[in-house]
Amino acid sequence: MADAVLIQPDTAFLGRVLASGGGDLKKCYQCATCSVACELSGDESPFPRKQVIEAQWGLKERLMSDPAIWLCHDCGKCTERCPRGARPGDVLGAIRSEAIRHFAFPGFLGSLVANPKALLLLFLLPALIFSAVLLWAPKPVPAAPFEFGSLFPASVLEPLFFAVSAFALLAFVIGVVRFARGSGESGGEAGAGGLPAALRDIATHRRFAQCGDPGMRLAHLFIFWGFAGLAIVGTLTGIGTLVGVLRTPLPLASALKIFANLTAAVALAGVVLLLVRRIGDRAKRAGSTYFDWFFLAALAGVVFTGIASELLRLAQTGAMYAVYFVHLVLVFSLLLYAPYSKFAHLAYRTVALARSMKSNRSS
Repeated sequence: MADAVLIQPDTAFLGRVLASGGGDLKKCYQCATCSVACELSGDESPFPRKQVIEAQWGLKERLMSDPAIWLCHDCGKCTERCPRGARPGDVLGAIRSEAIRHFAFPGFLGSLVANPKALLLLFLLPALIFSAVLLWAPKPVPAAPFEFGSLFPASVLEPLFFAVSAFALLAFVIGVVRFARGSGESGGEAGAGGLPAALRDIATHRRFAQCGDPGMRLAHLFIFWGFAGLAIVGTLTGIGTLVGVLRTPLPLASALKIFANLTAAVALAGVVLLLVRRIGDRAKRAGSTYFDWFFLAALAGVVFTGIASELLRLAQTGAMYAVYFVHLVLVFSLLLYAPYSKFAHLAYRTVALARSMKSNRSS
């Protein structure tokens, strides 16, 4: 006789999943159409059928430590083919946002970023910081009539951005370690041995191609490599400025500036593609959630204000300072809240893929 299993549903968790995109999960009657339709679902441990019923039962702890929730790439095929309209893709998206909140460090930031009512508060902090820089930071003598550094000195901005980046990196590491430990306890090792293959997958976005959605793959590739390039430029420029070997604004003909403009154009193309697809994609999802739009709007805002700031500086108009202020606020927010936004998919999915690939090799 099989052992009895005590089910203790977390009703608060279930309520949050229902409210954040998983509102149709109770329609599921476990026909398994979703798992059959998914190109990424494995034969040994198919998803999302199992995860949907665990969400119905409010089994938070099982879901939070389940790497399979990160193997879904949100192509929408399961939602399109579900005979009951249960929208399993949206359910998994809601579970992932809950997982980010669950593993967040510090926890209150995860809750703030997940709360639409806290949106103004999230941007108020960086706005106050850069207002203080504008009002009280020592200002250098500008070499030209209109320079960003004349109001926002690099000697203040660069250490500030390095500090917030270090904090975000620490938060990422703690959150991912928590997830890796939990997923290891739920089914073996965390899977560091599969990390090189997982990183190759992330770099090429190969699994988007497996989903049969080249447009989505292209948009994500552009965003990934565009922002990676901008991060490299920002880091090199910041270090060069602090040690005194570079001075901003960089000449337009400099290799670093050319690379920055090219990567900005790539990131812009990716953001526009994703925005167009997200707005027009009505068949595959009931509607994008606040969690989706917060991240996408932050990405778009950073790209658009960054390009506009450069164009206005080249035009030598005072309006460049106001746009640059908004740009600084958005970049600061994107970095600070990255471990708690959809940006965190990159880290958690890498760990989940690594574990999945190691398991497949050893089986």
